[in-house]
Amino acid sequence: MADYDDTAFNHEQGSRARKLFAAVVLAALDDAIVDHRKYGNGPDVIERWARSRDGREVLTCAGIDPNERVVDGLKAFVERGIRTSVALSREESERRTQRARAA
Repeated sequence: MADYDDTAFNHEQGSRARKLFAAVVLAALDDAIVDHRKYGNGPDVIERWARSRDGREVLTCAGIDPNERVVDGLKAFVERGIRTSVALSREESERRTQRARAA
């Protein structure tokens, strides 16, 4: 029984660690969006970060494979300029669904 409890505990810790690193990725995206609004170089900033050693490590720890497709997706997200808190909200999801139905 002790082995099962240890496994469950370790799995829970791993899940929490992935969520923590995912929060770091979201913060990096928000910082790049702010740079994009102020200086116009947000996509370049997130691209450099995602290709850096630290960026790849954070993406990997968040459970994201740091490949070129991911880097392109991060750049596209920053170019849209919608903060992560807004983009992940239910209201924004409903607005996107309504726009898709109207089109």
